[in-house]
Amino acid sequence: MTTAKATLSNFRQSPRKMRGVANLMRGKKVSEALIHLDFVGKRASLPIKNLISSALANAKNLEISTENLVVKTITVNAGKTLKRHRPVSHGSAHPIHKRTSHIFIELAEGEAKKQPLQASSSGHTTIAQSSTGHRMTTTAASEQ
Repeated sequence: MTTAKATLSNFRQSPRKMRGVANLMRGKKVSEALIHLDFVGKRASLPIKNLISSALANAKNLEISTENLVVKTITVNAGKTLKRHRPVSHGSAHPIHKRTSHIFIELAEGEAKKQPLQASSSGHTTIAQSSTGHRMTTTAASEQ
């Protein structure tokens, strides 16, 4: 199976913030991922969308069918850290770490992953958030 790859190096946003958007795209069809990224309200969505578009163009150059492409892998690693200092009282300074990210994406032909929580034929699945902020999943069996 041939794959199309694209990388983005030293993007000036922390890897922790980039991974939140990248994890949403993993396993999705390329067409769904590009549409989904239009509505994600994060700064990281635009560079990831451009990177997926770049990998899609690489797939076309490799003559791979673009209809069934899926985001096979997407990884966000730490890049170089720019170290700065902020002056504080008594002539001292506190460090500031301006983090960068390396993003790698690989597209391959295949089926999109299923959503993790789907209603089964015998019950209904709901997700609720408790007052402490924890996610709770409950499945209620249908009565006949």
